[in-house]
Amino acid sequence: MPVTLIIIAITCVVSFMALRNHRLLDDLILWSPAISRKHEYHRLVTYGLVHADFGHLLFNMVTLYFFGRIMESFFSQRLGPFGFALFYIGGLLVSILPSYWKNRDNPQYRSLGASGAVSAVLFAFILLAPWQMIIVLVVPLPAIVYAVAYTAYSIYMDRRGGGYVNHSAHLWGAAYGVVVTLLVEPRVLPYFLQALAHPSF
Repeated sequence: MPVTLIIIAITCVVSFMALRNHRLLDDLILWSPAISRKHEYHRLVTYGLVHADFGHLLFNMVTLYFFGRIMESFFSQRLGPFGFALFYIGGLLVSILPSYWKNRDNPQYRSLGASGAVSAVLFAFILLAPWQMIIVLVVPLPAIVYAVAYTAYSIYMDRRGGGYVNHSAHLWGAAYGVVVTLLVEPRVLPYFLQALAHPSF
C-alpha cells in the first residue's frame, strides 16, 4: 500500500477517535507546557494526527491524497521506500517548532492538525509543476499563483494574530517543503525556473 494512503488512514482513524475521546485528544495535541515541563516530545508529531473537526480533517487529507502520491514517488526514488514518510514527519516537526518555541511557557496555547506537513507536500509539488491547475475552493488556479497568494495571506494573518489557525505552521511547512526538495534534488531549481519562464496551462 502506498505510504500516502497509510498516512491518510492512520490520521483519519486517530482523528475520528480523538473527536469522540477528549482524553486522547489532550494526550496528542501540541500543548507546550507538556513538552517543556513533562518532556512529552511525542506531541511535536502527534498533534498532526488530530484535527479540530471533520472539515479540517477532510481538507488536509484530500490535499494530501492528490499531491502526496506524486511526491511520494519523487522521494521514494531518491531516498528509498520510506523517504516520503520521513519527509512528511519532518514537515510536522519543522512546521511546529517556531510556534512551540514562541509559546513554550503559555499554558493556553494549543495546536493541532496536519496542515504544516500538507503545506510542505503541496509546495514541493509546486516546484515540480508550477503551472499545473489546482482547484482552490472550486476555483481553478495555476499552482504558482496559488502559492504566491497563499504565502502572502499566511504572512498577513500570522502578523495580524488572533483566530485559531496556525498560519506560522503553514509558512514554515511550505518553506521546509521547498528547501528539502531542493536539497534532495538540486536539479529541481533550474527546472522550476525554466518552467516559470515558459507558462503552460
